[in-house]
Amino acid sequence: MAYIQGVDRDQMMFTSLGSMVADDSLARLVDAFVDSMDVEGMMREIEGEAKGDESEDVAWPKRSVDGRPSYGPGMLLKLFIWGYRNGIRSSRKLAWACATNVEAMWLACGLTPDFRTIADFRKDNPELLKWAFREFNRRLNGAVEWGFCSVDGSKFRASNSKMNNFTAHKLDDRIQWLNAHIDNYMEIIALADELDEAAEAELGKIEVIRAKLAEAQERLDRYEGLRDELERSGESQISTTDPDSRLMKSKNGYVVGYNPQTAVDSNTHLIRDFEVTNAVTDHGQLEPTLYGVAAETEGILEATADKGYQSKEDMVACLERGILPHVIPEDGVDSYRLEIAHEEADGCDPTSTDPAEISRCLHAGVVPEAYAGAITRAEVRDVRHKVVDEEPSPLEPYGSTEEMAERAKEGYFVRDPGRNLVICPAGETLRQKSVKKSGATRYANKTACRRCKHRNECFSGKQDFKEVDFTKDQLEKPCAPWHECRGTEPDKRGVSRGKYHYERG
Repeated sequence: MAYIQGVDRDQMMFTSLGSMVADDSLARLVDAFVDSMDVEGMMREIEGEAKGDESEDVAWPKRSVDGRPSYGPGMLLKLFIWGYRNGIRSSRKLAWACATNVEAMWLACGLTPDFRTIADFRKDNPELLKWAFREFNRRLNGAVEWGFCSVDGSKFRASNSKMNNFTAHKLDDRIQWLNAHIDNYMEIIALADELDEAAEAELGKIEVIRAKLAEAQERLDRYEGLRDELERSGESQISTTDPDSRLMKSKNGYVVGYNPQTAVDSNTHLIRDFEVTNAVTDHGQLEPTLYGVAAETEGILEATADKGYQSKEDMVACLERGILPHVIPEDGVDSYRLEIAHEEADGCDPTSTDPAEISRCLHAGVVPEAYAGAITRAEVRDVRHKVVDEEPSPLEPYGSTEEMAERAKEGYFVRDPGRNLVICPAGETLRQKSVKKSGATRYANKTACRRCKHRNECFSGKQDFKEVDFTKDQLEKPCAPWHECRGTEPDKRGVSRGKYHYERG
């Protein structure tokens, strides 16, 4: 029995791209969706806002000075949406599909843009892609029944290695290591200069040492520049390849990347909105992620999130926006107690679902009907909070790092408020770890403490590194175990309330 035979490959055929695309193909939906939007008008609006002049008429499509007109943005947008839906994200694969895939050829009308053209369009028009995504969701309003939103974050790796991500502690360690090597190279070169040529040859190639010295000096200057930039900006870390990326913990260890927040609908399982952040945790990300969804929702928007979103300030902001957050509480706790500033509001309407009216009711101590059952009660109470004075310290700091180091050797933790660091008795640098609710700043250096030979003279207990808290008015603190081990008495300046608060007056 003969096999099933195909057509002759060289036979001439009269056909069209449209006849080879099925009537129910996703490509036809993408084509109709993009054609129904004013893509060029939106691009003019986006470019006008970027230039700060919304009234400026920006010509589109752009044309090169000497070349042909560029590809239409609508065609490239269709190609991207079709590619994302079919799992094709690479610009090279999209360019290949335009020459081999019938649906891609039909969407592109037979055009074959280069992969660089496709990649540049995505790089230069991120706001257009976001607008198309949100426009699709807006058109679904009324056509589908939305449920509640579930929000969670994901760790996406950036184009930045761990070697090109620096914290202040990492820079301190590398600068200290390079200084030691530079001193060693300088000693070798100085010794070689004092010997004759034969002895110099026995020491090795001195030119190699000089090259290593120059390389180490170049790296030292680079690291010191990065450290100065960190201290000026107040950031906790810096990435040299992808500046916006941050080192964060993921399920596979630490990665340098981003933490995109995604809100997914419970009924349709569609993504309602997203927000790309470089926050290392999910704290405080609930309201920023759901803000756009709440603005498009009639009535109250309910949302769920895990324990990583436990932030009372963020939950209060959600309630004021008309968002009812259901955040999993800590173990053994079945409710939250939130505080909001009281403001008199006569005539507030608890039956309204308008966010502005809901916010007025909450500040007035009235539970809106939309939150009935979720908020059990609201009480107006006088609550006393400690106010942290953020004025600069009136005390005069030490004049130089050398003076701080000399004072620290006597058994003190010495703080430099200008650079926001602390020098410990062993000469190591402690950087800011956190800010306590009382306003005090906590300093620590885990790496230095774990390798320090004076650790038994500095602290004891189960903790394997030292933490020191400073208020804005404190410039130095004694290391009590240090003085006990060395049989000396700490200076008693600045004793108050039964605790040692040492200040340089």
